Amino acid sequence: MFMKLMATMSSGFESITTKELQDLGYETTTENGKVYFEGEYEDIAKANLWLRSADRIKIVIDTFEARSFEELFDKVNAIAWDYWLPLNAAFPIKARTVKSKLHSERDIQAITKKAIVNKMADVYKRRGRLPESGATFQIETRIHKDVAEITLDTTGDSLYKRGYRLEHGVAPMKENFAAALILLTNWHDDMPFVDPTTGSGTIAIEAALLAKNVAPGTLRKFSFEGFDWMDPKILEKEKEAAKEVQRAPKLDIFASDIDGSMIDLAKLNAHGAGVLHDINFKQIAVKDLKIEGRDGVIISNPPYGQRMSDMEGVRKLYKEMGDVFNPLDSWSKYIVTSDLEFEKYFGERATKKRKLYNGSIRTDYYQFWAKER
Repeated sequence: MFMKLMATMSSGFESITTKELQDLGYETTTENGKVYFEGEYEDIAKANLWLRSADRIKIVIDTFEARSFEELFDKVNAIAWDYWLPLNAAFPIKARTVKSKLHSERDIQAITKKAIVNKMADVYKRRGRLPESGATFQIETRIHKDVAEITLDTTGDSLYKRGYRLEHGVAPMKENFAAALILLTNWHDDMPFVDPTTGSGTIAIEAALLAKNVAPGTLRKFSFEGFDWMDPKILEKEKEAAKEVQRAPKLDIFASDIDGSMIDLAKLNAHGAGVLHDINFKQIAVKDLKIEGRDGVIISNPPYGQRMSDMEGVRKLYKEMGDVFNPLDSWSKYIVTSDLEFEKYFGERATKKRKLYNGSIRTDYYQFWAKER
């Protein structure tokens, strides 16, 4: 069965997810925070398994205008819910509304639920409440400018939860955010890669997984595995196909941190991801780094200094980064931070800046391209 599918992602990463889907062979349409494509059951498994930068894969069940609650009820009720939901399905409802006549998300949620229950009770000839004792089918009604989009989430926990991170630091970077940062660079597996503020190791680990062409969803579970209409052999087959295209390049990935306990955590996580032997971890301060080689890529997620008391130390670190990185003319450097004065302390103007959201924190991705190659 051919379905309209949708990948969601953090604002600023639409182009990355679009390219990932196109590389997998899909035609795409991009909107703010989402990329649409079409596919069958196999494509639900493939997209969940392979997308590095996305948050979720959803099935678009229906799209229609809804300017009143009566209209919303009737149109949700008209959907063939028995095709998607078994009698015992647990189906929590999320609701979002932007610039629409129906502005109460709680009411949109309640009306959607009531309409589905009503339809299911009719089809299955039930009275009273439905059992909701089976697998979870997360449904969302999102209304934008009076157009409702009803979706079913196939992912479950966000795709950033790869399944390898056993431990994390105080403010860990999400895995899909880290992967997208790498995909925004010119790095290839035959180039040196340095993560000088590695924390729990996420950026370096994602770089190794990308270089080895390991499908990022290999270790985790997805909500579609509980859907009665989804043959479990589909995911098994996709995972087998993914194993066959893995590579084993010789990598030059270096990850360091001033905090030895973070290096220990990073090694644990790298071991969980199966890439411990692909990364050279070291406890060392940025100011003491001696970066050798040519034509490499540096990606850093330094502390942001959210509290004013931290700012002095953080900006001192930015200056040290500038002192160490700026002389490396053949290297490209990429630093993500929420500090709008970063360039002043780093001592160089970025070639390009890209606005991103790390969770709810607005950040800039400062890109300093190599001056010589």
